[in-house]
Order: sequence, then structure tokens, then C-alpha cells
Amino acid sequence: MRWRWWILVAAVLAQIPNANMQYAWTLFPSHIVKDGLGKLSRVQEVFALFVLLETWLVPFDGWLVDKFGPRLLTIAGGVLIGISWVAASTVQTLGGLLFWYGVVGGIGAGIIYGATIATALKWFPDRRGLTAGLVAAGFGAGAALSVAPIDGVINHAGWRAAFFQFGIIQGIIVILAALFLAAPPEGFKATAAAIVKRVSKNVRQASVDSTPAEMLRTPHFWVMYVMMVLVGGGGLMATAQLGPIAKSTGVDKVVVMWGLTALVLALQIDRVLNGITRPIWGWISDQIGRENSMFIAFGVQGFAILWLLSVLDKPIAFIIASGAAFFFWGEMYSLFPAMVGDMWGRKYAGTNYGLMYTAKGVASIWAGPLAAYMFEVQKGWHTVFVISAIANFVAALAAILVLKRIPLRKPMITGQMAHAIGGE
Repeated sequence: MRWRWWILVAAVLAQIPNANMQYAWTLFPSHIVKDGLGKLSRVQEVFALFVLLETWLVPFDGWLVDKFGPRLLTIAGGVLIGISWVAASTVQTLGGLLFWYGVVGGIGAGIIYGATIATALKWFPDRRGLTAGLVAAGFGAGAALSVAPIDGVINHAGWRAAFFQFGIIQGIIVILAALFLAAPPEGFKATAAAIVKRVSKNVRQASVDSTPAEMLRTPHFWVMYVMMVLVGGGGLMATAQLGPIAKSTGVDKVVVMWGLTALVLALQIDRVLNGITRPIWGWISDQIGRENSMFIAFGVQGFAILWLLSVLDKPIAFIIASGAAFFFWGEMYSLFPAMVGDMWGRKYAGTNYGLMYTAKGVASIWAGPLAAYMFEVQKGWHTVFVISAIANFVAALAAILVLKRIPLRKPMITGQMAHAIGGE
């Protein structure tokens, strides 16, 4: 079974260029506004539409992965995100950008994300937190490698040139990585039942696989869904708005070290921390349990957001605080998929997590156009940040006081007992 780790490596590599679709976006809005395609709140509709389609089609993508495996779907996703950026480089209207970046890019990115996360959940029932975190880390940290090059191209040749050049590069990389993806063979279920005994006693796992319909009838799904909306909103707001935030406070042009501005250095550090936090917290949750991990991480994230608010005009502090905010936000993309696999099993993991992942799309409505509109009306970011912090505090309390206490309809067992009854 060692080769399952090589499949995991391919899944991570496919996510790295996919990360630009979401995490490099913040470099573009100010330049697009300057070119007259629309005001900030309208341009950020592109981000919201992208995230909505990236998330809301993932249940269908997950169903396809459950049926046909991840390889062909990921290849299709790579083609779509490549076309998305190349075509976006030619648009002359906001409508064109909405279609090519928001619609085509959102569909392609969602296919890649859903297929690679499902791959980790299916192959690693014994290490769901860690491996889902590693795949999600590719999406979270991947843009760290390209933020400075993309910013350089934008400043020297314009945002259209950046879309064109990096669209080709990221499409090719995803397609090559996809060739090495595969679904577990039919006989893997017995193997999975045997290896799941390694799971910590603090992690509860279902003794049966639940269909999407069965999952939707459980109260803990809806508690988790609301929590994901609350936590996702703050992090996505920073993802979409960090460039405009830095511009509004003047730190976007302040050179701090190595010839990099505070904004570019913050983006690089943020992407790295946003990536490495996912396997770290995934591993922690494998040891102490998902709900306990959520309570700690989401609570600290609330304070990190308030700290960032207090230092928006201080370049060095801005870099450090934004890094902290992303470190305690990115882990949601390992904790939620791992918990979905734990609670509702391996067989329908792609579809089930796809349904949960749509919560990110709901959060993007707040994070993109609504947050930008509040800034335009209030001429500042204070209310936006306070709302985001409060949302994280509510989610943290919900994890420990509500989610952990809800009686579970399906028979649940601890990880150390799973092998005794042959369940996953």
C-alpha cells in the first residue's frame, strides 16, 4: 500500500497551480478597476461567482469521482482553468470576466479540488486529517510560489499578460499531475477496515457508509454547514480583499525587504502558512479529535482577525498579523473533510464532502461583493473585520458546545474499536 502515498503526491501537485484561481486573485482587482471594467464591489462579484461555482458544483463533481475515479475529471479541470485565465486576458467587459474567470474557472477549480480531496479521503481512512490537510495545503500554499512572479508580470506587462502566461502554465501542470491519480480498487474496503485501527480513540468514525440523502437528514451536518459558512467568510474576505485593504491603507507600495512590498511579502507568507496549517491541524485533529481542534483553531482565528484590524496601516505588523490570520483559518479545509469522512464513511466521501463544501460558496457572497460594498459605504474596514471575528467565535463555541453533544443517528464507534467489527 505504499503506492497510495504517490497518488497523494499527485493530488497535492494538481492542487498547487489550482491555488492561483483563488489566492492570486487579490492582486488583480485594483488593476481591473483602474482599467475601467467596474468599481471594486462589482469587480469582486467575479470572485464571489468563482467561489460559488467552485463549491456548488463539487457535489456533482464528487458524484462523478465516486462513479468514475479522479483522473479524467482532473484532466478536464486542468483544461478549464487554463482556458479560463487565457480567455480572461482578452475580455473587454466585466461580463466577459464574470464568464471566463467566474464560470469557467469556477467549474474547473471545483473539479480539481473535489477530485483530489476525495482521493485522499478514500485512500487514507486511517489518516484523514493529515492527508486531506496535505491535499488542501497544495491549494492553500500553492500560490506562494507564484504570487511574486504574477505581481511582477502585472507591474511590467499588465494584468492581461499575467492571466495569459500563467493560464497556460497552470493548465499544463494540472494535466500532468492528473495522469498519476487513481481510485482505490474494489478490494480496498477490507484493507481500509484493517488499517483504520490506527485511528486515535478521540476520533469517532462511522461503522457504515451513509448516502448523501442520509447525511442531509442528520442535524450534525447542518451544524457543521453553518460553522463552515461562519469560519469561511472571514478567511475568504481576507483572501479577496487583502490587496484592496493594503491599497486603502497605503502599505501596498511600502518596500520592506528583498525588494518586496508589504503586500507581496504578506501574500507569500500568508499562502505558505495557509498551506502548512492544513496538515498540521489535520494531524492534531487525528490525535485530539475534530471538535476540540475546531474550538481551539476557530477561537484563535477570531483574535487574529481583530489583531490584523488593529495594524492595517503598519507594514511589518500587517505582514505578521495577516500570516497569523491565515494560519488559523486554513485548517478548516482539513478539519471539515476529515470529519465528513469520519461521520459518513468512505464510499460516498466525494459527494458528501462536496455538499459540505458548498458552504464556502455561501460565505463568498459576504467575503467578496458585500464586504467591498461595506468598505465603499463606510470608507473603512472596521465593521467587516469585527463581523468576521464574531463569526469565528460563534463557530468555535458551536464546535464544543453543540456539535460535540449532538446525539448521532448512525451507530458510531471509536477508531480503536473499528477493526473489531470490520467497519470503517
